[in-house]
Amino acid sequence: MKLAVFVGTKGRGSNLMAVHAATQDGRLAATIRLVVGTKDDAPALVRAQEAGIPVAVVPTGDAYESRLLAALEAAEIDTIALAGYLRKLPEAVVERFRARIVNVHPALLPSFGGKGMYGHHVHEAVVAYGCKVSGCTVHFVDAEYDTGPILLQRTVAVLDDDTPESLAARILPEEHAAYVEALQLIATDRVRLEGRRVRIAQTV
Repeated sequence: MKLAVFVGTKGRGSNLMAVHAATQDGRLAATIRLVVGTKDDAPALVRAQEAGIPVAVVPTGDAYESRLLAALEAAEIDTIALAGYLRKLPEAVVERFRARIVNVHPALLPSFGGKGMYGHHVHEAVVAYGCKVSGCTVHFVDAEYDTGPILLQRTVAVLDDDTPESLAARILPEEHAAYVEALQLIATDRVRLEGRRVRIAQTV
């Protein structure tokens, strides 16, 4: 699998590096061919460069869609993983890579998703609502925020004394593990999409 990882402007890149580590130790049958960001000083892009992973800085604005597609084509990308990338993907990118774009979200979708629900905001909302369980979701990406078919979820108990920070700290390792597991399912051609239902083929 030839993977591009899209990162945001402020994230530390922990999901990116978890996926990279899995490609290096054999848990994920993929190569990160490109890390894509919009600003060259984004922490995740800096970490990618330090790890020797090719990066592409594609600023938003005029011709963003066409420049993005050109960068992906040049790297021969077949799958995209979002890791802290908070923008809606251009429609042409979603169409070109339909059912080959995934995202990890730090809650159990469809709850606590949508525009503005990312990172700390999610965990604050979960704790404030009084949820007993939270977790993370790996889902396919469509034209809206956090509405694509769900591929995989992991759960974490919300403790009585949890803060948004403590809950986030327990969910993050589950995000890393779930993302690698989901990408490996795609890489080994075990995923079948039937409408909104994601079927996972069992190994023989």
